[in-house]
Amino acid sequence: MSASVVPPARMTSWLQHRYGGPETVAAETVPVPTPAPGEVLLAVAATALNSGDVRLMRGEPLLVRLFFGLRAPKRPGRGMDVAGTVVAVGSGVEVFAVGDRVVGELPGGGLAEYVVAPADRLVHVPAEVSMTDAATLPIAGGTALQALDAGHVRGGRVLVVGASSGVGTFAVQLAAQRGAEVWALTGARSRTLVEGLGAARTFDYRRVTIDSPELPSSSFDAVVVIAGAARLRSLQRLVRDGGTVVMVSGDGGRVLGPVGRMLRAAVLSIGSRRKVHSLAASPKTDVLRTLLDDVAAGRLAPVVERTWPLADAGAALAHIDAGHAVGKVLVTVE
Repeated sequence: MSASVVPPARMTSWLQHRYGGPETVAAETVPVPTPAPGEVLLAVAATALNSGDVRLMRGEPLLVRLFFGLRAPKRPGRGMDVAGTVVAVGSGVEVFAVGDRVVGELPGGGLAEYVVAPADRLVHVPAEVSMTDAATLPIAGGTALQALDAGHVRGGRVLVVGASSGVGTFAVQLAAQRGAEVWALTGARSRTLVEGLGAARTFDYRRVTIDSPELPSSSFDAVVVIAGAARLRSLQRLVRDGGTVVMVSGDGGRVLGPVGRMLRAAVLSIGSRRKVHSLAASPKTDVLRTLLDDVAAGRLAPVVERTWPLADAGAALAHIDAGHAVGKVLVTVE
């Protein structure tokens, strides 16, 4: 370590040693890690949870186990979206120094008092942005922005399916910011919230489906699908010629997950002027900087449904696992 303060020898970290539900993740007392070359050690301030944390926790679809561990997670720590303060710097790291406030999408381990992070995944947090707001941005905000880019959203009319989710609340705001007329499918209890984020029209997804007359054919320049498993042809009919359906949702079978749906989307797009694009969002520090600048300038407001302390991180995971979260769920460390 080229620079450091002195962290404690041990810390609390929520870990799992077998796949399963929230009951498989428990608080343990473990040594504080040391940053390797190219890494920094963070004192965690806030960790935002995502549906990806649940998929890794459960090891579903089973296909993910080929990459993340066949019998148990290779990385036992959950929590990927982390905001924290640098307390130690590994060799070769020149961009960050002890005391810097940073945020990024990590490989895991954010449900802990300290976590090591690859320096190239991190971005400085502006003084105007709280650590809790910063933690909401990497996966959900990054996915929303990349989805709008994939849908070539620059004005026009956009439909967001699953608009009250973490990704959805960002997608609605960012699309409206780009001058789009935003329509949204969401839960009945979230309609007022989504309208406040910039949606011109909202619909209760239990009453209005993709095939309902309230959503006429050829009415949208882009459709961003964050939740549900509507028929691809039904989604495709909603966009105009030259329009794009962007699938963010990972819905699919227990074994292969969305792979089959992605292949069908590719086939439907062959020779069609109405493309169906399967989004594979990835960590991008330039995107994260853009989102942080938007929050700092007041153009973007993260929606945080609830915050749990680290001692109750299991309850936060259970809430995400239940699938009813509105906006973002956070775990904070005092």
